[in-house]
Amino acid sequence: MGAARLLAKFWIAFCLFAGAHALAHALAGATAPELALTTIGTIVTLFVAMGLLFIGGFGAAAGGIAKLTAQSFAPGFNELVFVVFAAAIYAIQVVIAPGQPPGGMLGALGAAVHYAVPGQAALAARLAACHVDGGTVFASAASWLAAFVFLGSAASRIRLHAGLLRLERKTRGASLGAVPLTFTLGLIAVIGIQFLFVGTLYALLPCAALSSLSGAVLIGLGPLALAYLIAAAITNLLALSPEA
Repeated sequence: MGAARLLAKFWIAFCLFAGAHALAHALAGATAPELALTTIGTIVTLFVAMGLLFIGGFGAAAGGIAKLTAQSFAPGFNELVFVVFAAAIYAIQVVIAPGQPPGGMLGALGAAVHYAVPGQAALAARLAACHVDGGTVFASAASWLAAFVFLGSAASRIRLHAGLLRLERKTRGASLGAVPLTFTLGLIAVIGIQFLFVGTLYALLPCAALSSLSGAVLIGLGPLALAYLIAAAITNLLALSPEA
């Protein structure tokens, strides 16, 4: 997957997820549904278009604008799994997690993820210090569970995707070059692991950010996006091998 297409897909996912949360907040604040849909839909559309315009400029500067076609955005199996998991996480954040007591199935899930993911413990401590609703902890645990399942699913087909990517590079090339792109993805994945999985980022965020729209997007979509990025980095790394 080229850098331009990867950026475009991440930007679209971010805008739609953030827009869905903004819509939920607006409806919870007793805003008229028609007004909320019109206003937020317009904003999301403008942000998506602005981001794709910038990414298209990057692709053109790298000589790869022709790669950003409608077929480039056609979802593969990994993308479909990503969309389903993102929708499930959104439903948990908006419908299930708010006001949940620290027990039951979600409590058991939170405890298991707390043991396996250092960042979950860091987030829970930060949320407690900021007096943010405990349901956010359960939503984060569900997001990490979805991220692990997604990564395992992607890993089962990673050699096939690496081989397809290698064949694509032979015919189209890569906007950043295969080695620089692989290095960049790997570096960003390592930084993401440090920030989210280890939990360094949570200690740096102010309480207002954790309880706002940005916090909801980070906690809900962050782990799943990190899993997708790790899978993309490993795929690009394996594609460098002539045996891929």
